Amino acid sequence: MRSLTKARIRALEVLFEADERHEDLMEVLRRRRLHTTALISSYSEQIVRGVIEHDEEISEYLETYAKGWTLDRMPAVDRAILKIGAWELLYNDDVPDAVAVSEAAGLARTHSTDDSPRFVNGLLGRLQKVKPTLLA
Repeated sequence: MRSLTKARIRALEVLFEADERHEDLMEVLRRRRLHTTALISSYSEQIVRGVIEHDEEISEYLETYAKGWTLDRMPAVDRAILKIGAWELLYNDDVPDAVAVSEAAGLARTHSTDDSPRFVNGLLGRLQKVKPTLLA
């Protein structure tokens, strides 16, 4: 498994845990670094910090383009995957747009329901199409 994929998985674990426990993302990240053997890479931290920094906009974009779904209605793991994918797509210029969408769909394939990859791919695909207007 590639190191960036592992970093995304670790970031997903942090986002999911924080969401489920209603805890601060940075506190969960700190605790995981202290109490797990899994490597929390600098890219995992960059993802978590990016999601924190842009959470309001990311949440607004996801809700706007989710076609009948609110963030609260989505499974927590899908919410976390979508936030990671949206951050990479919209705010990380080092990750090509198609890779951000594909990697998020891959996370959904391995960590969520059978319907989740299509949902994640579709929603992030819509964000990819309107990206120029969102960031203008």
